[in-house]
Amino acid sequence: MTEDVSAFSATKLVAHYRNRQISPVEATLAAITRYEALNPTFNAFVRFDPDGAMLAARESEARWFRGEPLGPVDGLPVTVKDLILVRGWPTLRGSRTIDPNQPWTEDGPPPARLRESGAVFLGKTTTPEFGWKGVTDSPLTGITGNPWNPALTPGGSSGGAAVAAALGIGSLHLATDGGGSIRIPAGFCGLFGFKPTFGIVPVHPHSPALTLWHQGPISRTVEDAALMMSVIAAPDARDWYAAPFPRTNFLDGLDAGIAGARIAYSRTLGYAKVDPDVATLVDDAVRRFESLGAHVEEIDLSLTDPIEIMQPLWATALALAVEPMTAQQRAAVDPPLLALAEPGTRLSALDYRKLERAREQFGRRMNDLHAEWDFLVTPQLATTAFATGHEVPPGTHMRRWWEWSPFTYPFNLSQQPAATVPCGFAPNGLPVAMQIVARKFEDRRLMQAARAFESLQPFRMPDPRTTESTRASRAKPEPVRS
Repeated sequence: MTEDVSAFSATKLVAHYRNRQISPVEATLAAITRYEALNPTFNAFVRFDPDGAMLAARESEARWFRGEPLGPVDGLPVTVKDLILVRGWPTLRGSRTIDPNQPWTEDGPPPARLRESGAVFLGKTTTPEFGWKGVTDSPLTGITGNPWNPALTPGGSSGGAAVAAALGIGSLHLATDGGGSIRIPAGFCGLFGFKPTFGIVPVHPHSPALTLWHQGPISRTVEDAALMMSVIAAPDARDWYAAPFPRTNFLDGLDAGIAGARIAYSRTLGYAKVDPDVATLVDDAVRRFESLGAHVEEIDLSLTDPIEIMQPLWATALALAVEPMTAQQRAAVDPPLLALAEPGTRLSALDYRKLERAREQFGRRMNDLHAEWDFLVTPQLATTAFATGHEVPPGTHMRRWWEWSPFTYPFNLSQQPAATVPCGFAPNGLPVAMQIVARKFEDRRLMQAARAFESLQPFRMPDPRTTESTRASRAKPEPVRS
């Protein structure tokens, strides 16, 4: 086959495995080749394991030749964000404070389900330290660059996962989202990102952010995310918070469409400021749902910015992460992380419970909204990607990343499923996305809506031949090759 295997979707690869036109060894070699050509420029990985991946690919190839695949993702090259446990690999969380020389004997629940299904693990992708911000750079790994232009940020905190997905370094990419960390980089990189309803993808161990923290896929197509969700949304007794969600094949009915659906569109949620070029593209995209048979109406939610709830909860989570550190370890930490954690050390139990009560009220407001509307659509981000090395767009009056990502964290508070759906390119040539939100546990229906839009306007990936030639001249540590 003369086509570029690394550009194939995960579902297309599985179909080719089944008819023996391509093998898992070929797919894994293609991913390794992409890594070697492109990672020196984009710095998407903290660890890459070509030898282990090839061993697993050969074992998968033998199973497919026998007609005995372990599961629906057998032989697919996957990556895992470096906040998630993978057996045999250190989980360094973007930090120099983690000792890599300790037993790493356990898979987190999603990696365990992927391994049981025969997935081929390529490596671990980059994250800012403890996933604290919406861009991807850290004291451990340096700067990760955007696949459309490596001088720009891919967003974060799952920036490495998004870059690997866009560049075809693997087929499926496992990421985390405690305030937007799946959806932000998916938006900046032109990918589909899916934050599931809290609890349907079990997690272990939970981050200090606890019930704000989700794990899910970043992918090049909705269908690929649905395939991955069908594997990872499975019970695991280690997660005390997990919801009793039935095993679901998210591919079933994926192309059912959304005729008759009621869609509410809010350009600002009542408080956000959005770049006009972004707003125009999202306005046009939302109107396209009408051609799919949906009823679309712009609404005025008039919400108060829930950052006043979210930011103290994040501060407490960061304080929990920092509290066990020695003075020497704290000296090695990204300084803004320490500053943001400090208020969390002073928050009383009473004040924390008041925040949780405010969170409950916000969640009920969203429940009320979805009593009338099937979906809520917003812009995904208020801007397009900006220069690396900055937490906020240079030359603005912004101070923190959530000011340019005002649409993400509300739906961690409410625990609803939310998806990043690419919807075009701004005049500067960079991707723009809308966000689709559904009521809790309607994840499958949300994927149907995203798939319906994708059928009208397929997502476009960057051309590695172009991005490889636009090499950024900046120093960054080499990822560990095991």
